[in-house]
Amino acid sequence: MGTVRTSSIHLSLSAVLMVFTLLVSGVASADQLMSLSRYELGSGDKIGISVFGEADMEKELILSDAGTVSYPFLGEFRVKGMTVGQLEKYITEKLKDGYFVDPRVSVSIKEYRKFFVSGEVKSPGGFSFEPGLTLEKAVALAGGFTQRAAKKGIMVTREERGSAVERELALNGSVLPGDIITVKESFF
Repeated sequence: MGTVRTSSIHLSLSAVLMVFTLLVSGVASADQLMSLSRYELGSGDKIGISVFGEADMEKELILSDAGTVSYPFLGEFRVKGMTVGQLEKYITEKLKDGYFVDPRVSVSIKEYRKFFVSGEVKSPGGFSFEPGLTLEKAVALAGGFTQRAAKKGIMVTREERGSAVERELALNGSVLPGDIITVKESFF
């Protein structure tokens, strides 16, 4: 009987540890989601909008140069600078105003806007952004450095609060959608 009770205790402890591990991993995932939810939409992003139970309200849209989209009942409105959560809330409030009783709106990013690499890389151009992209990975997508490339002092131009800001970025630095990366020529 002591062996059965000991085995039960070990099973219970194992179950508790398993649940704890799942909870901890869930918290990490929530933190990752929190950082993604801060992403501000911009021109060229492709988004999906749907209203639960309303198939004709499901749309995939690309933000215009002006940062706008056109959606049924709402017409054209500015989305640039909003997060996905802010856009969901905006659309929900507008649809509640005379169109739906309790719309359950879902917004997702289908495709991020491109980033660009120019200068001393083998294949300069625009590339599709993926979350987790570093400068080193972006250069690899552009075919790698040329022999004359300066591997330090790489500049990135990024839109911040409506203005273009240029700064130096380390190889392990994060690249964002819309970034313009310039790899200069080395003098030695």
